[in-house]
Amino acid sequence: MNTFKFIYSDKINPYFNIASEEYLLKNKDEFYIYLWQNAPAVIIGNNQNTLLEVNLSYAEEKDIKVVRRLTGGGAVYHDLNNICYTIIAPFNDKENNYVRFTKPLIDFLDGLQIKAEFSGRNDVCIEGKKISGNAQVVYKNRIMHHGTILFNSDLEVLDKVLKENKLKIQSKSIKSNRARVTNISEHLKEKLTCKEFLTKLCEFFKKDLTEYEFTSQDIDNINKLVKDKFSTYEWNIGKSPIGKNRLDYRFTFGTATITFDLTNGLIKNAQMYGDYFANESVHSFISRLNGKRFVYEEILSALSGIEKIIKGATNTEIAQRLFQ
Repeated sequence: MNTFKFIYSDKINPYFNIASEEYLLKNKDEFYIYLWQNAPAVIIGNNQNTLLEVNLSYAEEKDIKVVRRLTGGGAVYHDLNNICYTIIAPFNDKENNYVRFTKPLIDFLDGLQIKAEFSGRNDVCIEGKKISGNAQVVYKNRIMHHGTILFNSDLEVLDKVLKENKLKIQSKSIKSNRARVTNISEHLKEKLTCKEFLTKLCEFFKKDLTEYEFTSQDIDNINKLVKDKFSTYEWNIGKSPIGKNRLDYRFTFGTATITFDLTNGLIKNAQMYGDYFANESVHSFISRLNGKRFVYEEILSALSGIEKIIKGATNTEIAQRLFQ
């Protein structure tokens, strides 16, 4: 990989960092190995439904940003005790590119006397537990591979902010998010801080490579991508695949199911039914959600006055449940 340039960025803005990957992939000609970190964030796959993957209420309460990336795959949690790496390289369809690009990480950990191995479709594991989830996207004749490196992330927050995928749990008996992952720090023979680990990782990756720093023009271009795309509701939530969202809850006023489509970021076909006492049909009232964005304040406003229709109901309780 001596034809690659090495980038280390100390910027921790999740919108900026995800935007920088698209910029490097689609607007630069060189090949890169790029290390970076995010302030607390959930990074969701390009094809995922944000509403079904993320506890948005918890994310907002804890100021955890939600950002959609270019690649497919599942949602992952980032914090400052997690390290992210991106490799942008020539595309080679003759080999397993996941094995190809996770091998340097496995080799690095081997140097720290940690036995890690490639597992499944796209993971790196220690003793059967994931420490790195990886994803890829191909653009023209270039491939972008990126992955997480869990060093000492807060796994309790990870478990609270990511919703369990019930389909995976039912079909594969998969355990909770917390039970499936581990931190590298728990397996070190010699204790290191995250900063010390990152320094060693930088030294390992940048051997024989030319270092590159973002220019002011690079930063301006990336910030434009942030503004126009990666920080927007339309990209991070509105882009969720069209489909029926079904949310079942036990409220203080009874049990209820709320269903709706999210089309171009707007709620459509909203319905609510269940075991509760209503003074009149709820259908016309709940249809107030149609045309609204899936934004807490807009839903709260649309449901104002629901206590007049359903005994004991409040717009606050329903809105909060929708975002959990």
